[in-house]
Amino acid sequence: MYVNKKAIKAWIMYDWANSAYATTVLAAVLPVFYASVAAATLDTDTAASYLAYTHSIGMLCVALLTPLLGTLADLSGRKGDFLRIFAIIGVLATLGFSAIGEGDWLLASALLVISTIGFAGGNTFYDAMLPDLVPVERRDMISSKGYAYGYIGGGLLFAVNMLMIQQPGWFGMSSTLAGTRLAFISVSLWWFLFSIPIFRHAPRRPASPDLPGTWKGYVAVGVRRLRQTFRQMRRFPQLIRMLVAFWFFNDGINTIILMATIYGTSIGIGTADLMLALLLTQFIGFPCTLLLGAWAQRWGAKRVLIFSLSVYICIVILGYFMTQAIHFYMLAGLVGVVQGVSQSTARSMFSNLMPAGRTGEYFGFVNITGKFSSIFGPFVFGYVGQITGSTRWGILSLIFFFVAGIAVLLTVNVQKGMQDVTFADEEEGRKRSVGTLLGKVQM
Repeated sequence: MYVNKKAIKAWIMYDWANSAYATTVLAAVLPVFYASVAAATLDTDTAASYLAYTHSIGMLCVALLTPLLGTLADLSGRKGDFLRIFAIIGVLATLGFSAIGEGDWLLASALLVISTIGFAGGNTFYDAMLPDLVPVERRDMISSKGYAYGYIGGGLLFAVNMLMIQQPGWFGMSSTLAGTRLAFISVSLWWFLFSIPIFRHAPRRPASPDLPGTWKGYVAVGVRRLRQTFRQMRRFPQLIRMLVAFWFFNDGINTIILMATIYGTSIGIGTADLMLALLLTQFIGFPCTLLLGAWAQRWGAKRVLIFSLSVYICIVILGYFMTQAIHFYMLAGLVGVVQGVSQSTARSMFSNLMPAGRTGEYFGFVNITGKFSSIFGPFVFGYVGQITGSTRWGILSLIFFFVAGIAVLLTVNVQKGMQDVTFADEEEGRKRSVGTLLGKVQM
């Protein structure tokens, strides 16, 4: 397999680019901005509910769109073009946050839905590029580098953004609100500028023989291939097991990310400590993701993934006993150690278990099912916390998702799965050759 070093560096840099959105906008700044500015005319509970509904709508749109778009990207061989479109959509929507005024909650919600589509939709094509760029033996390391650079890139800009908001005068701003608007502008520029390398060097595969001549034909073929995906999934039992394991542990990880701030607040930890702990996670994540990614390349992605999920179990247990800010910093550090590698090794394992010519379609399928499965973790957290009267029991309940994920993951045979994929690819190649030969005979 030819290795295009420029394309690989560009692929890694895209994680550096869009992680600024995930860190500054989604995790830190937008929730506060939405409640205090965009939804200032609403009561606190209503504002929180509207923000939650907006996240749900955005992820639902992504879940419905990306499998079909992934199929179209596979047919055309132009994943990079689809990534560019979605990234620019996300950049422009993020820039739009800077123009939101007091009471503009509806506009803020609309922009959040659009930016979510741009961010998560683009990541579908970004993930699907990995098999096109990197041979099997290097995917664990390169995937880890992507997440590692995402941590450092998102962390660097987040540190600057915190200064913009807390010390607006240093940047020529007159108020915290003006500093917040400048933070949104900086994220959009950062995302766009560091995406230029992947825009220029994204790999292209040959177009499929099934490539239609019209957009209507694209949609028809895309829908037909999606149906085939559901039917053919049973040919890849190891991929199915990996997918089930992913549903469990990814739900647990996402719930920790989404609920960490709320949980910390509920036990009395201040906002400043919560934000600094988030920043700590970013910078610890960079070296640890690279180190554990190297371990995954040497010892196997599955072993390292199981290790990282075991650490998450420890995090949940220690979180139950947490009482002080220093405890939150310690747990944030542990999350930084394993969060990146758990996601990167899962991505590389998926890429090894998918048919080479249909990774966009299959990653789209992973995304849609992952989004729908992710409703259960927050629900369990909230329900257990409600019936027990303590969020501590809610956080402890997340052990189930990690234990179940590890249990299913232990049954995944990666080598057998790769053999199944190789056989399927060879069979598909034979069918196409026969089809081409018959076509020539009929002519």
